[in-house]
Amino acid sequence: MSTSSPSASGPGVAQRMGFQTAMVVMEIGYDDDVDGELRGLIEAHTAQELVSEDSDEVVDVVLLWYRADDGDLGDLLVDAIRPLADDGFIWLLTPKRGRGGYVEPSDIAEAASVAGLSQTSITTAGTEWSAARLTGRKSSGAKR
Repeated sequence: MSTSSPSASGPGVAQRMGFQTAMVVMEIGYDDDVDGELRGLIEAHTAQELVSEDSDEVVDVVLLWYRADDGDLGDLLVDAIRPLADDGFIWLLTPKRGRGGYVEPSDIAEAASVAGLSQTSITTAGTEWSAARLTGRKSSGAKR
């Protein structure tokens, strides 16, 4: 019996994560270890290229790759909120348990709370990454 679920990665993962056609997705924390297949699936499903964290666009989703040694997660989440549309959300991707850079769920919950976010779901986002969906209230006036 296989230990990996076919739905964990593959064409359906982007849809399962709530990505829709024409969504603008900003990527933060890109490095050599990110899941290239997942990135490609998101781009294919949204029919949009991922925008870099340097963009000043308002985005529907932030895809935040985070490892334990990437700095203060609370600060990064606060920064990730800024470009989000009012109904936008963050997918926080962290290495799975037992892999380098693993982040304890309690650390994610604490950082999300500090940033004014709530974790609404978790999922497997490939063979190496777990994903937590974070949402929260936006302050008004941040959009142009």
